[in-house]
Amino acid sequence: MTTSPILVTGGTGTLGRLVVPRLREAGREVRVLSRHAHAAEDGVDFVAVDLATGGGLDAALADVDTVLHLAGGPKGDEAATDNLVAAARRADVRHLVHISVIGVDRVPLAWFRMKLAAERAVTGSGIPCSVLRAAQFHDLALKVAASMARLPVLPAPGGLRWQPVDARDVAARLAELTLSAPAGLVPDIAGPRVYGLDDLTRGYLSACGKHRPTLPLRVPGKVGRAYRAGDNLTLDGALLGTRTWEDFLAERVPQAV
Repeated sequence: MTTSPILVTGGTGTLGRLVVPRLREAGREVRVLSRHAHAAEDGVDFVAVDLATGGGLDAALADVDTVLHLAGGPKGDEAATDNLVAAARRADVRHLVHISVIGVDRVPLAWFRMKLAAERAVTGSGIPCSVLRAAQFHDLALKVAASMARLPVLPAPGGLRWQPVDARDVAARLAELTLSAPAGLVPDIAGPRVYGLDDLTRGYLSACGKHRPTLPLRVPGKVGRAYRAGDNLTLDGALLGTRTWEDFLAERVPQAV
């Protein structure tokens, strides 16, 4: 049995908090990168690393064979991933697991281009890898729906569809990939149903016992065409999560309102 620790970036985030316990349940020691080091917790060490500069990465990767890269944000992912990949090469890492986004190579938005550059840093690294592209999480859909629900009129952008997936379903798949042999780009993971963005917000409003009038909108340009074409979706061949948007709302809305 492998005894080397698994290094997890983003281990304290929405997804990381769900994946790390699964790795521990499998009997693996986990080393989580954090902005600030603090005491170990039940087989999980926390190591201070700055991914933006690469500071502390070499020490964090000592004796590590497998890296699960979950860290991400609104900017800086490409540079952070480049730094991680360079350090992983120096450490002779044997498996690099990366979470990416469905449509990363099709939707013409700056954030998608950044995520694609980060993904390509992994796939072009020469390190054996597994890459999972996921749909938007229910958690993000909830933030968007709650924000839109505050407006007096609900925007209804025509053709803009999401297939939100539960973070727990993604965490289960990532743990499976991390504990297995490198598999390259694996089938995408998405939720079991496709919704218009306005449908997501109406579902949220209904769960809150509220209603809003709607205003149809058209998303212009290349971005609008990409969304109307479903370039952010995987309608065939994706691994489907088990929890629907309605299931998620039933759990979370009483805490969110």
